[in-house]
Amino acid sequence: MADLKNRWLALYVLCLGDLMIVLDSSIVNVALPSIKEDLGFSPSALAWVVNAYLLTFGGFLLLSGRLGDLLGNKRVFLWGVVSFTVASVACGLAPSAEWLVIGRAIQGLGGAAVSAVALSLIIGLFEEPGERAKAMGVFGFVMSGGGAVGVLLGGVLTGLFTWNWIFLVNVPIGIGVWVLARRILPADGEAAAGQRLDVPGAILVTSALMIAVYAVVGGNEAGWSSFRTLGPLAGAAVLFAAFIAREATAKDPLMPLRLFKLRNVSVSQVVGVLWAGAMFAWFFLSALYLEQVLRYDALQIGLAFLPTSLVMAYCSLRLSDKLVMKFGIRAPLATGLMLAAASLALFARAPVNGNYWIDVLPSMILLGIGAGIAFNPVLLAAMGDVEPHESGLASGVVNTSFMMGGALGLAVFVSLSTWRTDSLIADGTAQIEAINGGFQIAFAAGAVVAAAAAIIGGALLRPQPMPGMDAHGGPADGDGDVDPTGEKDLSLA
Repeated sequence: MADLKNRWLALYVLCLGDLMIVLDSSIVNVALPSIKEDLGFSPSALAWVVNAYLLTFGGFLLLSGRLGDLLGNKRVFLWGVVSFTVASVACGLAPSAEWLVIGRAIQGLGGAAVSAVALSLIIGLFEEPGERAKAMGVFGFVMSGGGAVGVLLGGVLTGLFTWNWIFLVNVPIGIGVWVLARRILPADGEAAAGQRLDVPGAILVTSALMIAVYAVVGGNEAGWSSFRTLGPLAGAAVLFAAFIAREATAKDPLMPLRLFKLRNVSVSQVVGVLWAGAMFAWFFLSALYLEQVLRYDALQIGLAFLPTSLVMAYCSLRLSDKLVMKFGIRAPLATGLMLAAASLALFARAPVNGNYWIDVLPSMILLGIGAGIAFNPVLLAAMGDVEPHESGLASGVVNTSFMMGGALGLAVFVSLSTWRTDSLIADGTAQIEAINGGFQIAFAAGAVVAAAAAIIGGALLRPQPMPGMDAHGGPADGDGDVDPTGEKDLSLA
């Protein structure tokens, strides 16, 4: 085990690598109008700048996580960083729309490799409960706050320079991460003797996930009741059922089904799907509200998200770990998600002539506090019960649930917003009021979903999230026994 200083340096390198990946799920949104104008995208084709990334990213998460367990997490992480960085160069210098879409798809492949194993590497580096909670707070900020940072950075780079820099900024970061990761990350251990990759299972689940993502991200354009949407969804369901049947009988399954007998693993996936759906919608729709209703430009939209990033950073890095160590995982998770639900509810009442300080900033701050507090316990719940040799797989499962939840939630809430807007216009409502009415109903639905995630997590998660915690979610004493008083000093400062 590396010494404490090297462990934390390794954590920062892993988080910086993962931040590149998370940023690219949202950094593009503000720049889409500029990309459309420069490369001649049609309105329908423009969505593939986002969808191509989501398609390969979501499709290869589980496979990447399992490859990390079999081939070595460090090796897969380094491969992912290289692929993502090279693809970022291709995207930043793209001469045509087709080139950019292909580059985004390759970015998704590299991003899946990095995201699927980064969490597993962190779990292996930090075994002591207090240190792990603090480390997960840092990683939680990257995963939850990356969306806000992405909108901020996308707006600043597009407003001050050109859209090309939202991709080219990854190049020096990727090179630095690769160099440092090679030197600092612990060497991969020996793979378990006799274990092989479940190739049929890999083909089935990767195909199922890619087809499902394709159907979901195209649902708004094609129509949710159309064959173009329902056909792929049905096909994905058949493939996924075949994958489950395969895993039940395979000697070395890609995803051992026993994982889902662990209560916290299963419940955290449900919470993750609901929470990611609400959060992705919040980032996307709030940016659209600022652009289409309040008429902010790209730079103004980016700066508007600065308070969210700062508050989320403070709560993730300085507060979340302390709350977990003192109260366990359930109370901080439920409280954080309820604050996020309140943030969405506040945006549901934002008017056409909204004022940033009154109608936007309170929601930004509440989302920052809620996400900053909640993400750490979600990750701890998902990873705390898993055996070390399957941590890469569990990391892939966690990321898959968040990605699928985010893609599905975004598609559903945008579809709901569009339906409401069209309905209001048909009734004679002015266009700007109709657009805002669509946003309001989508935010309200997101608030309900976030509240449901809070209730499910608070009620069903098992209190003990990881080794060294007592039956109530608090820490054991220094000898590994439960501290009966519950009054042990838990400060991590």
